[in-house]
Amino acid sequence: MPKLTIDNIPVEVPAGTNVLEAARQVGVWIPHFCYHPALGSVGACRLCAMKFLEGPVKGVQMSCMIPAQDGMVVSTTDGEAAKMRQMVIEWLMINHPHDCPVCDEGGECLLQDYTIAGGHGIRRYRGKKRTFNNQFLGPYIEHEMNRCIECYRCVRFYQDFAGGTDFGVMGSAGRAYFGRFRDGQLQSPFSGNLVDICPTGVFTDKTARFRARYWDYDMAPSICPHCSLGCNTIPAARYRELLKTMARRNDAVNGWFICDRGRFAKYPVNDPARPRAPGIDGVEASWDQALDALVQRLGEVTALHGQGSIAVVGSPRLSLEGLVMLPLLAETMGSGNFCFFTDKDESDKAKAAVEKLTLANSASMADVQTADAVIVMACDLLAEGAMMALAVRQAWRNGARVFLLKANVGALTAEVGIVAEAVDSLSAIPFADFKRPVVICGTAQADTATIEKAADAGAKISYLFSGANAFAAARLSLKHGARDLQTVVAGGKIKGIIAFEADLAADLVEKLPFVAIADYMPSDLTGKASVFLPATTTIEMDGTFINNEGRAQRFKKVIEPGLPIKGLDPALHPPHMHRLASPGGEVRPSWQIIAALIELLSGEKIVEPLVGQWEKLRDLDAESGGLSIL
Repeated sequence: MPKLTIDNIPVEVPAGTNVLEAARQVGVWIPHFCYHPALGSVGACRLCAMKFLEGPVKGVQMSCMIPAQDGMVVSTTDGEAAKMRQMVIEWLMINHPHDCPVCDEGGECLLQDYTIAGGHGIRRYRGKKRTFNNQFLGPYIEHEMNRCIECYRCVRFYQDFAGGTDFGVMGSAGRAYFGRFRDGQLQSPFSGNLVDICPTGVFTDKTARFRARYWDYDMAPSICPHCSLGCNTIPAARYRELLKTMARRNDAVNGWFICDRGRFAKYPVNDPARPRAPGIDGVEASWDQALDALVQRLGEVTALHGQGSIAVVGSPRLSLEGLVMLPLLAETMGSGNFCFFTDKDESDKAKAAVEKLTLANSASMADVQTADAVIVMACDLLAEGAMMALAVRQAWRNGARVFLLKANVGALTAEVGIVAEAVDSLSAIPFADFKRPVVICGTAQADTATIEKAADAGAKISYLFSGANAFAAARLSLKHGARDLQTVVAGGKIKGIIAFEADLAADLVEKLPFVAIADYMPSDLTGKASVFLPATTTIEMDGTFINNEGRAQRFKKVIEPGLPIKGLDPALHPPHMHRLASPGGEVRPSWQIIAALIELLSGEKIVEPLVGQWEKLRDLDAESGGLSIL
């Protein structure tokens, strides 16, 4: 590993590391625009200039373009290098509009930061600024081309990294224009990453436009709840309203990026139809009244129909804290009927897949990116886990062969730009020719023998489940011998259910005399439930999800729950009375609801169920491999 000295600090880095990254490892931050760890170096912006004093390279050089080598002595504070960076900033500011007070990027703008840090504070240019017309890029992305500094990050991500074809660069020199041939919505399912990757305010989140500054946001590390991949995110909220979601880097999972669904799907947090108050037979009630009524009716149904006549139901949407408590609640109620899935087919496939996954053969998205062969079986990647499609593209860009077995060939080719080979069976794939093959299976894959065959051939397996916490639900189903709700109800003994964040089919439960629901999603059954209890969303609580590879990841509370101030009736804001909860803020995490029921039924008080157990569920490290064995 090369050893070098940066600003009198010795550093040793892996071979191939550029000097800019080497400096970052010892806490020396070098200004840069065009360089991005996921996109590589192009040396276009000229801002990362450093003075190479000794070693195989001499003089002022672009640090992103020079690999670290033994004997290098580098200075970031040398006057010649500092002067060049200051001049680069001044060149960039010649045509840049001075619109920081009204720019949505204010507070998170690299140009703003580097202009101040570089000492450029007086505009000497008195000529006419170059200007452009902006484009309509759809309902999610705002375009302000006059702020562009021509770093090329956007086109390098959109075309090269994500495989999009409807966005690029036109013109030349100072007339370069980054946009589309004509106005229209961006077609890539990853277009929202332009917001994060642009170092200035050319691309901003239109859905959060003019709503808040960066320093106004309530933020916390979170996990995307919209599929089973477990992409790391940072939700940004203000005044109890989710304004936008940003990608959070995790090299083993989603890398630097997220898909547009994870970024722009703000339901149900902001849904005006979201149920926020407990109810009894469709009539609003207090929490104490609703819980007392629930306990009373549970007793009545049990007395009338006998033990085991009530099923306790969870779902892949439910956090791990809630899932591990379902068997406790069922035991307290004296019922052996508890379910982690409502659909039999979904349950059978998930349990079969989890049984085949081990520490050795479970593949992360990072494994997919470094694979030399990727086999996609019976799934639509863009629908079931769009970021997995992006991982497959990176493998293909690195030279991997991609095989599609009964998969959606057209979508991958058209939207992600992957050239793939269609095959009829795994037997047609020469596994012996590859060192790092990965098989990706979707929820339509029912033949577990095929998965076994792939694993026996030395391939790692990546299974796309049907929900954010489906891996944990399947693992717990196997551990406790749980059945799915469809099978349990078909037995005829069940006369009532209590469901926690479960997507219930109306035809499955409409004939049951008793249905209690705890959820945050509005549905036709919500108002018809015998007892309804409102639950929190992921950004209103702490919790744990286990993603498709078995990696346990924590998400943190972002905001206190409640109706967004923007939508409040004038009679509710400003408040005219002292109260502990905000209007509409009396929702509770599902695990707390379960704990309250257990306490009412048995007198046993339960604190957070995973306290003291988190070390067993920690993220991927050298010791555990990240696969959670529940």
